[in-house]
Amino acid sequence: MMKHYQTTAVGVHRGSPRLWLQGENLAHAGFSPGSRFDLVVESGTLKLVLNEEGRRTVSAKTRGDRAFPVIDINSREELAPIARFGWVRILITGQTIVILPLASEERRLKRLERAAGKMQDGDPLDLGSLSHGGGILSHAVHTGLFLEGVDSRLRFANEIRGELLDHARAVNDSWEPDTVSLAAPLQELAFDRDALGKLPSVDVLEAGLPCSGASVSGRSKRRLALPEDHPEVGHLVVPFMAMVAQVNPLVVILENVLPYQNSASASIIRSLMRDFGYDIHECVLRGREFGALEDRDRYCLLAITRGVDFDPGQLVRPEVGQVRLGDVLEEVASDDACWSTMSGLKAKMERDIEAGKGFRMQTFDAASDRIGTITKGYAKVRSTDPKIRHPENPDLLRQLKPAEHARVKQIPEHLVGGLSDTVAHEVLGQSVVYQPFVAVGALIARTLKVWCAKLELLTTSGAGALSRSVCG
Repeated sequence: MMKHYQTTAVGVHRGSPRLWLQGENLAHAGFSPGSRFDLVVESGTLKLVLNEEGRRTVSAKTRGDRAFPVIDINSREELAPIARFGWVRILITGQTIVILPLASEERRLKRLERAAGKMQDGDPLDLGSLSHGGGILSHAVHTGLFLEGVDSRLRFANEIRGELLDHARAVNDSWEPDTVSLAAPLQELAFDRDALGKLPSVDVLEAGLPCSGASVSGRSKRRLALPEDHPEVGHLVVPFMAMVAQVNPLVVILENVLPYQNSASASIIRSLMRDFGYDIHECVLRGREFGALEDRDRYCLLAITRGVDFDPGQLVRPEVGQVRLGDVLEEVASDDACWSTMSGLKAKMERDIEAGKGFRMQTFDAASDRIGTITKGYAKVRSTDPKIRHPENPDLLRQLKPAEHARVKQIPEHLVGGLSDTVAHEVLGQSVVYQPFVAVGALIARTLKVWCAKLELLTTSGAGALSRSVCG
């Protein structure tokens, strides 16, 4: 039974580590002034065990007329198991005091050792996905890792819409036969002890948390003072961080709209990730810089476990040639029923202009070298979403087809194959431009290969065991 828990710093005195404990909590466990105890090491864990004939004695510190117990250990040899840690946790159970690394530090070392072992043995990395959608981000990261010679397997995917998980299982190459589908709200899953106890730890966790609260249109529509005020998704930072703590990934990839970078949620993520033992790297991934036709920018936060050197400046952006919309458009007959004057939308635009509003229709044709952002509600045929002009009659317009929508985002078309137009546009519209996140996966793979090579050099040169080498 635990009687007391605390964290304390490991000091230094006369060049040796020093552990100083004092207070009534020691007496509560039997470590009163004058009590004797032994310092023992079991499986690398430091323990102070009461023993009437022990080698050490609990000292006393007097305050007024009261004497408080004090334990002062200043020894390089005896404190060797904890000497490399700046802080430790103290668990007092029964007549024993257990000294351990901080739980956050223990988790950090565990994920480093786990990933190092897999990289050195050539085993696949384990991936997890939150807010999976159609699994496009998962597929891109999986592809990027593979292109750099690192295999991976998707261990679980969480998505509130079960039908999207069913579809991903059928068509998404990143899925394995034993990938676990978690069809539930993230906030329900993250605090379900029964379910969490059955989930494996992973090496890479990726997520595209819903952006409805952070996007400019989402905040405007609901008149939100803060993104976190969104009643359905504003609070998801909490279960997201709970899942990070549970599955203990080596690397976390989070993508969202650009305004998310300045949200309270992002601030919370940065601070907690730091306390969990991660270094934070942030960047804006611009689809146009990777040859995409869609003019979509995405905020990307990468949390890399401290001890792995990572340089986001090494992200490879390809040489971009001249690309035209006509390269991805399908052949559509000039008299096809999909062509329309869209007179209602044009009339709405005129009313918006007269009212001083900034809403305008966006029209593009085969010669266009870009296209505006296509959102998840594209199938609703809204006035501000991109339209394609008829090649002969400029008064006629049409919507993009799902396959064309996929191509302007560089997304493999089979990932939305078989879905209705409405659902396909939803999956694509709330997704990412594909190639930037392939590049992210590739950079992670290169980073881990360099890190692993350094570990092998350290261990073969006699610098210590793997468990010591990964500590950073």
